[in-house]
Amino acid sequence: MVHPISSAPSETSSATALIVNALTQAIVSHQLLPGAKLAEQTLANQFGVSRTLVRQALFQLSQHRLIRLEKARGAFVASPCADEARQVFAVRRMLEAEMTRAFVRQVKPAHIKALQAHVRAEKAALRRDDAQARAERTRLLRTFHVRMAELMGNQVLADLLGELISRCSLITLMYQSADAAEHSSDEHAHIVQALAAQDEALAVRLMDEHLQHVQAGLDFAAPATTPAPLTPP
Repeated sequence: MVHPISSAPSETSSATALIVNALTQAIVSHQLLPGAKLAEQTLANQFGVSRTLVRQALFQLSQHRLIRLEKARGAFVASPCADEARQVFAVRRMLEAEMTRAFVRQVKPAHIKALQAHVRAEKAALRRDDAQARAERTRLLRTFHVRMAELMGNQVLADLLGELISRCSLITLMYQSADAAEHSSDEHAHIVQALAAQDEALAVRLMDEHLQHVQAGLDFAAPATTPAPLTPP
């Protein structure tokens, strides 16, 4: 799951960031399940670093709401409740509606080409059914929204969306029903078409419907206890 970090002692912040990134990827790719305990010494051994660096990384992840820290018990992968899940999606819908409006108003041909290439990569990964393709598909579908913010040149928005989407990965793992439809890539393609046409109203509507469809596939009455094939948000 994780690999030792080669980092000079003076590069504490870089080493901590590498641990944060590695654990984030393990969580959002569902290698680490909600409620899983994260033992400091075990992680220190796996990464080849001190427990102090691991502790710093776990604190940062707790700030991102991907893990929870419990006094005298340690660190655990977060298990978002239904109310928190609804709030996360509500924030995403508000934030991404405004992002879509702003994107249309400053869209350039290069932006559309980049998003079209992203969607083509999604569909290529969807056509394959090996472990590597599934991991790539999950990453691409998840980062489509972040890519829009990056193309706008707004790294603050990209970072904020990245954190929200990481939390959504935990939420879908816990609550997505088995019969949830996997149409994210098609919906991304339709959004790109509306962006290319500079149809602001349509693009905003499609983005909102896309997020509503993801949320509609969640079953808050019966959270999942084991991972299943999911539709990344």
